[in-house]
Amino acid sequence: MNSFTIDEKKVTIYQANTADAPVIYLNTVMEEGNDKMYEILKQQECPEVTLITISGLDWNHDMTPWDAPPISKNAEPCTGGADEYLNFMTKTIVPEAERRITGKISWRGLAGYSLAGLFAVYALYQTDLFSRAASISGSLWFPGIIDYVFSHEMAKEPECIYFSVGSKESRTRNPYMKTVRKNTEQIERFYREKGIQTVFQLNPGNHFQNAAERTAAGIGWLLTQQKQESRQKY
Repeated sequence: MNSFTIDEKKVTIYQANTADAPVIYLNTVMEEGNDKMYEILKQQECPEVTLITISGLDWNHDMTPWDAPPISKNAEPCTGGADEYLNFMTKTIVPEAERRITGKISWRGLAGYSLAGLFAVYALYQTDLFSRAASISGSLWFPGIIDYVFSHEMAKEPECIYFSVGSKESRTRNPYMKTVRKNTEQIERFYREKGIQTVFQLNPGNHFQNAAERTAAGIGWLLTQQKQESRQKY
């Protein structure tokens, strides 16, 4: 494991033990749980992977595609900086991180929890860099995201996408949060009907329970899917 900091973002590389492994990028709100999550991932006996975590993010700015008001009394507004951050990530963070990796990269994935799960889905429409994605307890309640997904084309259709939600996340009076399960299921079904390999996992508990375990499960699923040939469109 080695780390570096660039523009106040801390990037940590968990290097695979074998060359030519896939690379999965994980945007995180805090770095404290990453070691635990990586240990859980290794215990799953998944294929080798180089995991690259990015923390130190301006969470409500970097992970959100457009402005949105606070969803509750004590919440902060979202200020729609995903395009700016994704540009920085793909053109600065990714090249510098991969310069430090030994061997070739078989494929790239993008994963995230909560707003970073929203970002993982949105990023597929803006860049063809990632061939797999995991939206883990993703904030797909975000205003306007479901309409955006249904009305825009991805930069390149990914091989597979993982979705999960906690079983209690939509049990709320909050008009935004109560839509999270319905929206996630609709988006997962939309992609599946387009021929993309998907899965929807309902985890026990609310949004804040077992985040490390849920994240490891999502990344583990991406690693165990067979690589598919590019689909031809006619």
